[in-house]
Amino acid sequence: MVIDQRAADRPQPGKRASLVVRLTRIYRTEIAIAMAIVVLLVGISFWSPYVLTWGNLANIAQAAAPLILMSLGVFLVIATSGIDLSVGSTFSLTGMVAGLCFSAALPWPVVCLISLGVGLAVGAINGGLVTVVGLAPFVVTLITYAIGASLSFVITDGHSIAIADPNFWTLNGGEMIPGITNFVLFCALAVIALECVLRKLVVGRWVFAIGSNDKAARLLGIPVHGVRFGVYVASGVAASFASLLSLSYISNSESTAGANLMLQAIAACVIGGASLFGGTGSAIGAMLGAIMITVIQNGVNLIGINSFWQGTVTGAVILVAVLIDRATKVRS
Repeated sequence: MVIDQRAADRPQPGKRASLVVRLTRIYRTEIAIAMAIVVLLVGISFWSPYVLTWGNLANIAQAAAPLILMSLGVFLVIATSGIDLSVGSTFSLTGMVAGLCFSAALPWPVVCLISLGVGLAVGAINGGLVTVVGLAPFVVTLITYAIGASLSFVITDGHSIAIADPNFWTLNGGEMIPGITNFVLFCALAVIALECVLRKLVVGRWVFAIGSNDKAARLLGIPVHGVRFGVYVASGVAASFASLLSLSYISNSESTAGANLMLQAIAACVIGGASLFGGTGSAIGAMLGAIMITVIQNGVNLIGINSFWQGTVTGAVILVAVLIDRATKVRS
């Protein structure tokens, strides 16, 4: 009897079904969030038919991109049972440093490297004080948050800086891959890469192990201090890159640009299924949480509700997400 090897190697229907079931089980929280986003969009469309147009969906994606990148870095810190309150001021400080560099007529790739160094430095300071000195993450990042917010005002005396480089827009709006705008490409690559690291590589399992029980992780030989230092550095760099992406779009550097983003990034992680006690969550969940927050903000504006209510609506969504997560864990 002759066996067709190609037919034997072809995935069987049962295998495909089991893969779908496994993915559904793994990402059930993320699927629920995605469905909630769709329901939100459809619900808002009853008040504003513009919400489901291609132009508005593109605006939501553009507005969500910096928050997605920042949320991914914050999620890494939260997954290790830490917290990073400094990302908002790192975002602002990066923008002001970039503005000064552009004022000095430096080429935009050089400006990007210098600006990413801001996030690298802040992340290294946070990581060093948490791991080497042994200070509490909340206290450390609160200190760097205050210093960063202050410096973003001091170095430019609180004035905004217009970006005159005509080529800098390509960082956000260019297309390294034809048909895919860069801000979409960067977010997709970051989410896919981080999710693969967390799910497939040993270091990703270390992150969750440390968040679940750092003492047990240390006894198992996991380099707890090294991993924690690394996630704070990653969070700082992600905040700086998010700032550059936003700066490339609006072409204006503001000293208060990241004032509200820290709370939004933490909220995105919580909505996405991450626990503030560490050990759970996913990069996909953080991305969807950021998108949900952006959809809420967009909807509030389109419906014509006073923008002052955005925080209340977002807080209510976070509360519902936390209650659902708690109920799920109790049932388990």
